[in-house]
Amino acid sequence: MKHLFPFCAIALMVSACNGQNTVQAPQIEKKQQTTEVNQAAINVNFDEARFRADIKTLSSDEFEGRAPTTHGEKLTLDYLTKQFTDMGLIGANQGSFLQAVPMVTYTPSEQQNITLAGLPLQYRHDIVLSSRHANEQINIENAPLVFVGYGINAPEYQWNDYSDLDMQGKIAVILINDPGFAHPEGSQFNGLAMTYYGRWSYKFEEASRQGALGAIIIHDTKPASYPWSVVENSWTGPQQDLVLNTDEAKNRIQVEGWMTLTAATQLFTKAGFSLPTLMERAADQAVNVDLAQTASIQFTNKAQYADSYNVVATLKGSTQADEQLLFTAHWDHIGKDDTKEGDQIYNGALDNASGTAGIMEIARQFAAQAQQGNGLKRSVTFIATTGEEQGLLGSRYYAANPIYPLDKTVAVFNLDSTNIYGKTKDYTIVGKGQSELENYLADAAKQQNREVKSERNPASGGFFRSDHFSFAKYGVPAVFAGGGSEPLDDATAAYKTEMEKTMKGCYHNVCDHYHESWDLSGALQDLGVYYQAAKTLGNNQDWPGYLVGSEFHHLRPAK
Repeated sequence: MKHLFPFCAIALMVSACNGQNTVQAPQIEKKQQTTEVNQAAINVNFDEARFRADIKTLSSDEFEGRAPTTHGEKLTLDYLTKQFTDMGLIGANQGSFLQAVPMVTYTPSEQQNITLAGLPLQYRHDIVLSSRHANEQINIENAPLVFVGYGINAPEYQWNDYSDLDMQGKIAVILINDPGFAHPEGSQFNGLAMTYYGRWSYKFEEASRQGALGAIIIHDTKPASYPWSVVENSWTGPQQDLVLNTDEAKNRIQVEGWMTLTAATQLFTKAGFSLPTLMERAADQAVNVDLAQTASIQFTNKAQYADSYNVVATLKGSTQADEQLLFTAHWDHIGKDDTKEGDQIYNGALDNASGTAGIMEIARQFAAQAQQGNGLKRSVTFIATTGEEQGLLGSRYYAANPIYPLDKTVAVFNLDSTNIYGKTKDYTIVGKGQSELENYLADAAKQQNREVKSERNPASGGFFRSDHFSFAKYGVPAVFAGGGSEPLDDATAAYKTEMEKTMKGCYHNVCDHYHESWDLSGALQDLGVYYQAAKTLGNNQDWPGYLVGSEFHHLRPAK
């Protein structure tokens, strides 16, 4: 559940929409089917009509929201394989374009009996819970509830919310984000810029390491950076995960999920505590409090095993073919929800049919150059990943089982939702300041007379929320960048204002449809930055590393 930074403002996420918004954007000048990026050093023509066609096809109702292991996946794999074949790329997996990703799909029942501190909670409305275990029946009776602050154990920050706790048989109740968000002026963690300790995935992992029976995160829109509707849409219905080894499966918490701030406030009041007071305390110091209340949870659960697939296509280099540049974009989205009335398909046009179309357009340019005898010295590989929406599953699997060795992987360029709001004067690098790879983007952006900036809302933890992060954890320099916040001119600013209204609330919602009125000139502008950065790096012998101060510096340090 990453945020759409840098391409969508937080305002787009704070209200759910019902069906497709019909607000019309103002008329904009039609773009030519072939859009030229006018910097001589870039010298590439992106075909906007083809780019649009890819987005439109992948996000059509026929593809059913592209959920892994569904009919929509089969259509997606066939489409991507054909496109990469037509470009002249080769399948990276011994000639095949597909890399199998073993997955298990857990489907919790919609009928759940959940009582916390004697308060009956309504599934979807107050709370969502699931289990990543192959148990047919989840039956928890009177499990003690323990508030563990932010649920963080970070020795480097001298912080342990689990200090002196035995969590066996207990359920952890946890705040979203990390202490830096609550007190950005202080010295705790990284201020407003979320650390990995603020991510939901870390909180469930740490609760598992602590031996907890379960973990429930308290949702709060501002520190989460998305509304409850995103949780409800993303965490209900079938949930995919990688097939865990025996020890991982054995040690994982039995239940995990989210509760609304309103429900949490009622729980703490029933327990005799003020949640706002405890939240303030938890931001200043590590804290845990026995709530002296229990949880009873019953629901049925189904586990089904099936492979999903990454699509991996390679354009071989000339003199340094064993060294790889990677482009990633996740092809998956949420799929269908048959329980909804009206529109049931999460088409995922912006997220992430647009990014998948983007790496295909970049691949076509490099392939065309190679056919003209101007190929790169290094190889470039394009990975359309599966299961990103369920926790970066496809990229995590590739990084742990790489087709090409990670120590021969120079860099990763990730596209996750492209710019639909027109050209910008600036260019955003999410988590700016991580690695030397950013210098190549800055040089390319400068050729477009654009200024490189950080994302506007670092509290969303964007650097940890998309596929590039799976590679960063292994020390491979990886970037997630594009878009900007300053429209090129007044006409673009006016169009952006109207299109933001159209797209409001559509993140992880059924209204993320393709729009013919999208101004994709900014997206093509951004593709040019990625293209030029990769072209430069693909023809030299540089090995960028992580900068001092990055948590990944020790894995591949900048020199």
